[in-house]
Amino acid sequence: MEFPLRRMLECVEATIVDPRNDMWSLRFRVVAVQIGTTEPDGKISVADTAGTDAVRRHDPAVRGFASDNHAGIHPEVLAALTLANGGHQIAYGGDEYTAHLQEIFAGHFGERATTYPVFNGSGANVVALQALLPRWGAVIAAESAHINVDECGAPEKLAGIKIHTVATPDGKLTPELIDRQAYGWGDEHRAQPSAVSVTQSTESGTVYTADELRAICEHAHERDMLVHVDGARLANAAAALGVPLRAITTDVGVDVLSFGGTKNGLLLGECVVVLEPEAVRDIRYLRKMTLQLASKMRFVSVQFEALLGGDLWLRSAAHANAMAERLAAAVDGIDGVRIVRPVQANAVFAILPREVTERLQKRYRFYLWDERTGEVRWMCAFDTTPDDVDNFAEAIADEMSRV
Repeated sequence: MEFPLRRMLECVEATIVDPRNDMWSLRFRVVAVQIGTTEPDGKISVADTAGTDAVRRHDPAVRGFASDNHAGIHPEVLAALTLANGGHQIAYGGDEYTAHLQEIFAGHFGERATTYPVFNGSGANVVALQALLPRWGAVIAAESAHINVDECGAPEKLAGIKIHTVATPDGKLTPELIDRQAYGWGDEHRAQPSAVSVTQSTESGTVYTADELRAICEHAHERDMLVHVDGARLANAAAALGVPLRAITTDVGVDVLSFGGTKNGLLLGECVVVLEPEAVRDIRYLRKMTLQLASKMRFVSVQFEALLGGDLWLRSAAHANAMAERLAAAVDGIDGVRIVRPVQANAVFAILPREVTERLQKRYRFYLWDERTGEVRWMCAFDTTPDDVDNFAEAIADEMSRV
């Protein structure tokens, strides 16, 4: 039995399991998920069929604006996971997919780039920072940085890393802001500033230009500090700037990158990408010690092959960005709604009356970003549709009309 892979993924038949439950209680029997071999013409020889006793427990038509992490798996990534299944491959990164991944990342980031797949973004950041810093080292970061406010103290607890934070108006560091914490070298009472970490795009939805990043890297390197980029949404930043990935990493002097995949359509997985080999040490052991070494790594690596082997990373990120621009334009004319940050990637930040936010959250998922000001965050993803945006904007207008 042979047919194209995409067609294979569409072959499902659904039967109602519990007709008394008006929730989405469906059993999907997936046809032909066990793969034999790939034919030269790109078709799949299917060895067998399999079913599942899992039950769909959500409405797949419902999408919100809380996080790009809420989105599912991109169909092309799901196809890649199926493609990598079947047979045995060496565990812990000794597989063919992880070996090929090095070539793919080198194509995007340069021949010196070395890639280490991990499970998640916090894990990537902790592994990367450990590899950069001495035991007594500290990293300078924006006060709003993910490593400071959204990782439950993991850099400090797991890696013993001190974070010197700097308040920023837009989530972006500058050489001048870095200097507020870049001092005390040789003082044995102070954790030594040894690295700078920037987030691209930032937690405020803003994007560093290549020139801004180059200035930071040069400033840090002049002071014997290394540079780490938390690139959970690096693809969105590159798409917004219209530049290749290396233009805002390798080419500006970044030493180590945490490259994100989960927010751009992967099931799970990020990569620590070493751009300057002389900057790190013992990263293989640090990855294992930090519980980030996947046994069946082929299923992490093949997702990045799907993402970066062609232009999927760019298509998905550019689409998410475009949906954020569409949303910002749609709500801009609604009385009482104020967009408070530049819309540069796939996030929109706005201030609404508190009662409107509370009513609207009963209809759509999104986060109240700042309790004090009433600022909210709306995120778009690779699967956000124009209809999603327009319907959400109509709901906002409807709720505002009741104020």
